[in-house]
Amino acid sequence: MSLSEQESSLATPPLAQARLPKRLIALLLLYVAASISGLIAKQGVLFCLLTLLMVLGIVGRQKAGLIMLRGYTLVQLALVSMLPVILYDPDNLVAGPTTVHLGEWQEKLPDYVIFIVLIVLSLLQVWVAFDKKVKAWFKPKLNLNIMN
Repeated sequence: MSLSEQESSLATPPLAQARLPKRLIALLLLYVAASISGLIAKQGVLFCLLTLLMVLGIVGRQKAGLIMLRGYTLVQLALVSMLPVILYDPDNLVAGPTTVHLGEWQEKLPDYVIFIVLIVLSLLQVWVAFDKKVKAWFKPKLNLNIMN
């Protein structure tokens, strides 16, 4: 390594060399798609807007974006894990599979399969949120202003 290469590597901080991790890009695209579809359907408009603000904070490398992402994923995992207990109502219990519609595709799935898929997806989000590469993307200085 020549002297000029060493000087240029010292001149650029390691933070500038950090790249947006691909798994975080995939998660952010999922959040944006879900938020936009929620806005179009006019379902949970405030929640969708807050999710889009979180995405902006993450893209802007703000530490508040990381805190919001981690809190978002943990709350979502807790709620999805409690979903079988919340939905269990012995007086209104329908025995049999649930019909899932994804476009033209229709399938009858038992509830436990749906719960397992939701929990696994939530665990994947938690894994992405607490990954070292994702943490390296954010600025080290604690800044809770997501628009700065």
